Amino acid sequence: MPEPYTGEPKTGFLNGERLYLRPVEPDDLSVVMRIRNDPELRALTCGVAPMSRGDAERWLEELRRERGRLWFVVVLRDRDRVIGEAGLLRIFHEWRTSDLSVMLADRSSWGKGLGTEVADLLIAHAFGTLSLHRLAVGVIASNTRAVRFWESLGFQREGIQRDGCFMGGRFQDFIMMSLLSTDVRPTRKGSGRIQLGQGRVRVR
Repeated sequence: MPEPYTGEPKTGFLNGERLYLRPVEPDDLSVVMRIRNDPELRALTCGVAPMSRGDAERWLEELRRERGRLWFVVVLRDRDRVIGEAGLLRIFHEWRTSDLSVMLADRSSWGKGLGTEVADLLIAHAFGTLSLHRLAVGVIASNTRAVRFWESLGFQREGIQRDGCFMGGRFQDFIMMSLLSTDVRPTRKGSGRIQLGQGRVRVR
């Protein structure tokens, strides 16, 4: 389980009701390493490369220089506890497209709608502030929970990348999914939640 963040509370770049997203800091690298080296999470994402402290430090330096990625740690407002990482990657402004990723590593945070809150913040930022038009995700076919999660947000299946991943001695397909800014998306009501409707995104 990711350890609590022990520094001073920090202002989030994207702010939700129960959590916020902020840039990755050096103090977060032990949590990032734990996420990347977790066997269960690697099986869900087809992660095959280990991450050492040196790897994590180099990753953070590359992250700061990379223009096509907006990457954050996910922080619960309760005690500023880091529970995962998420962001937009492979952003191509000329095409108004990006990939999207959400990874909550703290098992106690699963099944509480926190992943939905993270995704809502990123979608609102992508379609609103950045004026992107298309967001894409790739999900290992055996990760049926993730497929249902993205479908609940309005993502549509658009194809199969056959044998796109090799792990544990076998190939697995990737299910390719996407969401357009003009798609009809679920509307979830409630205080402080992101409201998604046809062709628009707004925060209550």
